[in-house]
Amino acid sequence: MAAPGAVCSAGDEAEEEEEEEEAGREPRLRDTPEDILLEAAANAIALHPARAVLAAGDVDGDVYLYAYSCVEGENRELWSSGHHLKSCRDVAFSLDGQKLFTVSKDKSIHILTVEDGRLETRFSKAHSSALNCVLPINDHVFATGDDGGALKVWDLRKGATVLEARQHEEYISAMAVDGNGKLLLTASGDGTLGVFNIKRRRFELLSEPQNGDLTSVVLLKRGKKVACGSSEGTIYLFNWDGFGATSDRFALRAESIDCMVPITENIVCTGSLDGVIRAVNVLPNRVLGCVGQHTGEPIEQLAMAPGGQLLASCAHDQKVKFWDISSLGSIVVDDYRKKKKKGGPLKALSSKAAGGGEDFFADLRKEPEAAQEVATGSDSDDSD
Repeated sequence: MAAPGAVCSAGDEAEEEEEEEEAGREPRLRDTPEDILLEAAANAIALHPARAVLAAGDVDGDVYLYAYSCVEGENRELWSSGHHLKSCRDVAFSLDGQKLFTVSKDKSIHILTVEDGRLETRFSKAHSSALNCVLPINDHVFATGDDGGALKVWDLRKGATVLEARQHEEYISAMAVDGNGKLLLTASGDGTLGVFNIKRRRFELLSEPQNGDLTSVVLLKRGKKVACGSSEGTIYLFNWDGFGATSDRFALRAESIDCMVPITENIVCTGSLDGVIRAVNVLPNRVLGCVGQHTGEPIEQLAMAPGGQLLASCAHDQKVKFWDISSLGSIVVDDYRKKKKKGGPLKALSSKAAGGGEDFFADLRKEPEAAQEVATGSDSDDSD
């Protein structure tokens, strides 16, 4: 043992200096938050409408709330909940951001307080089949869809349903509502788009069935167009007043479109089985490029942060990743179609997509040119 007052070694001094530098160093600011690593694969994510807070529901039935930040090392778990007995299929924040809705394969609906994760309301046997999706409509009303094709609209003031319908033959994959909270749209595994009148509490119509499952539904063009993604890798477009039949279709060179989120009135981001997040302009139809990727891992869900600067994604790799989409809002696509070389890699639309995007598409460049053609449609110009 060194005697009291002994001089520190040169190595000790260097270590102390390094620690002092670390303590005084400014935290590094990143373009996007660091990845969030989960204990199990997430089925669903949602971003808070006003705060930098993310909710995730996983295959074990657990629900997590995280604070995320572009400052390195600042991501942190706020709370977790293990109330669901089976896989948590979907999560959604209330419009005011005070509550978190979760639905599960165990057929239950949970409403948790965002502040501390307290279970505020529970409907234990909400549907006769496993629940698949949830959509808050206003401060009191929300909708749920299940694996059997049943839709229910709930009013929290009554603690019961105000509309129940089973028009779809297969699972309801996604829902959307117009800005007035009047018409509810449902995408289904039977290939149809459903239209329900919430105000009058009745079913309106089903569209003609499309090829493959409809996996997602979003409103675009200031509510004048509806876009649905499909398991066949095609985006189907409907006019707002013409839900019976599609007005256009656009096939991506992707195995599927498993989830879709609107970024602007013209641009959507899609997530696919191939693990790639594509940015797509609608009417004129163009694949703009690759925002990012979970290499080789199917993407389950996408969510956009308030302000439209960040996109979050979850996949089977048990990670939530963040992508910088700030450049998408300034992209303008005109009707002129440039001659495009077939089979090239997707254009990288974020710094994190630059290297991985090209490497991932190296094998696709070898595909026959005929396989890269888009499906028929009035404005279906390019494939990716």
